[in-house]
Amino acid sequence: MQADEKSWLETLNQFLPDIHAVDRNAVQIWFRFHPLALLRFIESAEDKAKTLHQSAMQGDFDLKDQIDSSHKFLYGHRYWKTVKEEIEKRAESFSDSNANLKSEIEQIAKAVSEKAKAEKSLTLGISAIGLMTLLQAGFEAFKAAKGETEKPKGLMTKSPDQIVTERAKDDSQGVFGFLKTIDKKFTVTWEDKLSTGQFPLKNQAELATASALDQTQNWKERDERCWEGVIPVECRSASCGTCWIGVIAGEEKLSDVQRLERKQMKIFGYNQPDEAKPFMRLACQAKAHGNVSIVIPSWNGVFGKKVYDNIEQLELEPVTTSAKKLRETISEATENSK
Repeated sequence: MQADEKSWLETLNQFLPDIHAVDRNAVQIWFRFHPLALLRFIESAEDKAKTLHQSAMQGDFDLKDQIDSSHKFLYGHRYWKTVKEEIEKRAESFSDSNANLKSEIEQIAKAVSEKAKAEKSLTLGISAIGLMTLLQAGFEAFKAAKGETEKPKGLMTKSPDQIVTERAKDDSQGVFGFLKTIDKKFTVTWEDKLSTGQFPLKNQAELATASALDQTQNWKERDERCWEGVIPVECRSASCGTCWIGVIAGEEKLSDVQRLERKQMKIFGYNQPDEAKPFMRLACQAKAHGNVSIVIPSWNGVFGKKVYDNIEQLELEPVTTSAKKLRETISEATENSK
């Protein structure tokens, strides 16, 4: 069960079609938000504090601090207590180090579906997340967590199929909406459970720009990385990486990934899929022409070269803001090899 990140993602892809559409993107996003390769890189460092500094880490990366909460954006989160109990029971008697990862996940998902009286398609994703959480946090920390879940609210009280349908809808543009072009308005949802968990967006505006216009809350009080809206941002030019997000639904309503975003995502290490409209984006580069549902990670950093060593050109694009300290840290991060 000590498979590397590549093996985990390959396994995830094998049963991805069996995960209900309500969580299909969400599960893939979770695994990008909590990369095993980065954790192992940090843990193997002689000087952890220096490594974190050189990787320009901001926010809360450690999964040990988020065992019960890291997956709140999944529909399957409601089954977490049962998943956790099943994993603990299996871990305490587990002895086969050569066990098949896919088989283990499916067995846990099956047991949870029977206990929770839920379809296996709804328990597969959260079961895979549970096993990865155990691997990253360790058994003692995993067991010590209370297994708490949040009561479904808002859109998440509906059935999985209803949620998928609602997320696919766009805001009505009125009786003469078909005549509108640039003045169309849409909604970006960043928290399904909250009536306030969304902000408006003008047609073809970048997500980060639309987020910054929402001044309804003290966002910095919520997250010190948030200088403007709910999406953390430092530059608006793909140079800082703080605005990376996961797209739970509506990725097809975003602009195609351009060369700059593709290159910078590799520098940051965020493992963006190769599709033209992937579920991992930089919010300052993605323009929307419809309603989109997103999730915002609790951290950001720059670790592509050190962890994945898949970058040929490490020159960062110019930054147009005054975030001088972050620019210097990122430059240092990309200059240091493994």
